[in-house]
Amino acid sequence: MKRYMFNTLLLALTAVFTGCGGGSDDPQPAAPTITVSQESINAPAEGGSYTINVTTTGKEWGVYAEGDFVKATAQYANNAVAVTIDENPNTTERTGNVIIMSGTARKNITVTQAAAAKPAYNAPDGYTLVWQDEFEGTSNQLNAADWTHEVKNSGWVNHELQNYVNQKTPEGRLVTEVKNGTLRITARKENGKIYSGRVYAKVKEGWTYGYIEASIKLPKGKGTWPAFWMMPVNFKSWPADGEIDIMEEVGYHPNYVSSSLHANAHVHSNNTQVTHEMKCDGAEGEFHTYAILWTAKNITTYVDGKVQLSYDNRGLGRDDWPYDDPFYVILNLAWGGDWGGAQGVDESALPATMEVDYVRVFQKK
Repeated sequence: MKRYMFNTLLLALTAVFTGCGGGSDDPQPAAPTITVSQESINAPAEGGSYTINVTTTGKEWGVYAEGDFVKATAQYANNAVAVTIDENPNTTERTGNVIIMSGTARKNITVTQAAAAKPAYNAPDGYTLVWQDEFEGTSNQLNAADWTHEVKNSGWVNHELQNYVNQKTPEGRLVTEVKNGTLRITARKENGKIYSGRVYAKVKEGWTYGYIEASIKLPKGKGTWPAFWMMPVNFKSWPADGEIDIMEEVGYHPNYVSSSLHANAHVHSNNTQVTHEMKCDGAEGEFHTYAILWTAKNITTYVDGKVQLSYDNRGLGRDDWPYDDPFYVILNLAWGGDWGGAQGVDESALPATMEVDYVRVFQKK
């Protein structure tokens, strides 16, 4: 009985080893080979275009790029890949990859791009561009992946008179329009009501700390109240969660722009707000830059590179410093309200347009 069981076990083990290929004559399929005309790209800071020839034993092949400054397109008719490298705006070298794939095989082409001799943008040393909108698209609409329109009726906040709508008035007139390289936010009167635009950049994610800058041309007219500001992504209550006003102006006090910070410990309702106002000649009718440098220790705002407001984190807790959470960017043109309409409004100024040349966000890497 025991010998019979041993022979049976031996036969079973022999079957297992045979099934695993120990006795099979079938060869394992080899992975395709991929040969490319060059295995690395060393690009200058200015960027450029490159062609990589591809040869593979596989039946099909494809390509993708790693690095948002690298674009790779397969040209199957020519058995080649067209690679485009964007200009490097930073004073640090950057790297990416182009990956050719065929079956299970992969061929990696490294991309190294030289640093710019000087920053392409006006940002502090050590800060890298992480998001921007130059408003240069062919569509007259904002990129819906980046921007969200607020929709609210008049009186929603600050007793303001405008109705915020999604791009268009009820009769189809645009309150936000991308045209000739700028974003135009227009307050206009239609059938006895005022309509305008208020838009949020990356409203669900925002940014924590960074250097954020916009170039803006302010409108003219008593009643206008344009603003470039920030609110917390995870907003629950005001002013406990904070508010950062990078730039505001009211039309009855033309060319005087201000910055303010709001929190439980400093808020305008009890005259403890942190705020500063300065004259900016030509703010109405000309483009000027408005910016914030925001760290865990300090917030400083700027007008054309000049300090407007500076406030330190004094270590007094969240009531004084709720500015360690992600905030998103807001651009809007209000009409009237507690501040914009403090000296009345002049509807002959309508339509009035706030024009934005760009918004750029930089963070320290």
